[in-house]
Amino acid sequence: MEQAQEQVERKVAMVFVAHPDDAEFGTAGTVARWVREGWDVYYVIITDGGAGGPDDATDVSPEARRRISETRKAEQRAAGEILGLADVIFLDYPDGQLEPTLELRRDIVRLIRKYRPERVISPSPDRVWEPVYNVRRHHPDHLAAGQAVMAAVYPAPQNPWDFPELLAEGLQPHKVSEIYVIGAPVLNYAVDITETIDLKIAALRAHQSQLGDHFDQIERMVRTWAADRGARHGMAYAEEFHRIINW
Repeated sequence: MEQAQEQVERKVAMVFVAHPDDAEFGTAGTVARWVREGWDVYYVIITDGGAGGPDDATDVSPEARRRISETRKAEQRAAGEILGLADVIFLDYPDGQLEPTLELRRDIVRLIRKYRPERVISPSPDRVWEPVYNVRRHHPDHLAAGQAVMAAVYPAPQNPWDFPELLAEGLQPHKVSEIYVIGAPVLNYAVDITETIDLKIAALRAHQSQLGDHFDQIERMVRTWAADRGARHGMAYAEEFHRIINW
């Protein structure tokens, strides 16, 4: 009872994505709204972002990857400050090589038990069959992240028999109440981001290394997407999810 009351009072949410900037595209308007409503929101970036360099690069050494990783992490922290995040956590799995391993599942369960979120946002684990490649729906890291998070969010966090070593770390079971899936083949829930879309755009702008050369085009595209989604729900701007309730 005390743990449940503390969870309600704190209103904690966690967003799991593969790379820096993924969350800004998929859910930053929703996150900004939740922060305004008093939620503590944590980003968990699963990879190190080290494969996000220019397509014409000739230096792909470990040192070059480290520099890219450091830049993208700094940009993600700056975006987090704009949105008012409680923290940004990096798991540092190698960018471009992500797999939904048991080790990754354990790492995600560990964080859920530690921070005890009521809401979790996850990438979709499902490929969407479209005639044009969509980085959000076809990138193997995104799919792997979605598989890992969806496998981790139930039942392991609330089941003491899963990963019993976490009990030895003092991490007690915890039940996630709601899961919001980004880019799912079936969408059943919309969040009105009319009042927070400017924060979403500002957070995206923080990712200069990835988006700076053509940000005006990116902004027009993001606003168009949000308007199209909003029109389906009687809102000026919206983000859509597949929302799952864990009774």
